Amino acid sequence: MSDHATYMREALRLAAQGKGLTSPNPAVGALLVRDGQIVGRGFHTWSGVDHAEVIALREAGELARGASVYLTLEPCSHDGRTPPCAKALIAAGVAEVFCAMEDPNPQVSGTGFAALREAGIAVTLLDEFTDEATALNEAFIHFMKTGRPLVMLKSAVTLDGKIAAPWDNSGWITSERARAHVQELRHQFDAILTGIGTLLADDCQLTDRSGLDRPRPLLRIVVDSLLRTPVESRMVKSSNGDVLIATTSAADPERKAQLEKAGVQVQAFDGVRGRVSLKKLVAYLASQRYLSLMVEAGSKINWAALEEDIVDKVYFYYAPKILGGLQSLPVAGGIGKMSRAEAIAFERLRVHMIPPNEFAVEAYVVKG
Repeated sequence: MSDHATYMREALRLAAQGKGLTSPNPAVGALLVRDGQIVGRGFHTWSGVDHAEVIALREAGELARGASVYLTLEPCSHDGRTPPCAKALIAAGVAEVFCAMEDPNPQVSGTGFAALREAGIAVTLLDEFTDEATALNEAFIHFMKTGRPLVMLKSAVTLDGKIAAPWDNSGWITSERARAHVQELRHQFDAILTGIGTLLADDCQLTDRSGLDRPRPLLRIVVDSLLRTPVESRMVKSSNGDVLIATTSAADPERKAQLEKAGVQVQAFDGVRGRVSLKKLVAYLASQRYLSLMVEAGSKINWAALEEDIVDKVYFYYAPKILGGLQSLPVAGGIGKMSRAEAIAFERLRVHMIPPNEFAVEAYVVKG
């Protein structure tokens, strides 16, 4: 492995330490090297706190002058919550910058590199690391390119694609190990959504139980067109400004007042046939700079999300079980597609093994 590869892998390792801690900003790693020695390390965490480059420059001190810099993302070039990182690198007198990818943020997008080059600092894009750097900031990049959150449909299913039996649904489909991985995924998302049916059946809370710090609370969303959410439910009782009930204008105003008094946000997103418009809900989340949304719901909501074309990817956990029958609920119910030619297609499929005998499938919806 070349020195460039060694140093960039260390920068990527640093960036990964900020995963789940930076929204709405990206996770970034920075490494300063002088005379073959690492003299500064940094990674970004909370929004508004110093960026990775500044932290690494501070650690390096005077040794930053003439150093080589390895970055996982193009340095910012505009004033935001913090001053521009490109300007800090120029002021520190670094000699050259190696970077894994250009920043997709339209406010940056090439201008950080341009500022460095204008100051006489050599810039080299190590594009063999672009895919890895992109994966670290999937939601951020998606948001910058599309203007809306990355939406992932997550479900635990049997081998025949069932998520619930017609009678007794106590217990779990997947193992404790698989469920622990779900908490790791939740930690990486800004918001999570379920339907009123799941809430009434499970009295769920949808909290982030990873035990890891977050830059802001996980926004918990219940799709409830007629406001049937019980005020005494665990979701409502645990609310601390982090619960949103997505409803319609047909909902009872008195119920709305009761839920709001209990500390829950209630907003109408009117759709067709008296249903909540998930597209309008996603647009609202975008306006509040929520970069990612996990859908963790039942059969009806899962299909509604797919039907409204808000889903970007799926993450299905498979257990070595079969329920069979026509009454067990499929992962996506609703009216469905009427022909195989109309089936929703997926690409970039990856299989993640969960020992000893479970696996998860991660795949992206083919758009357009």
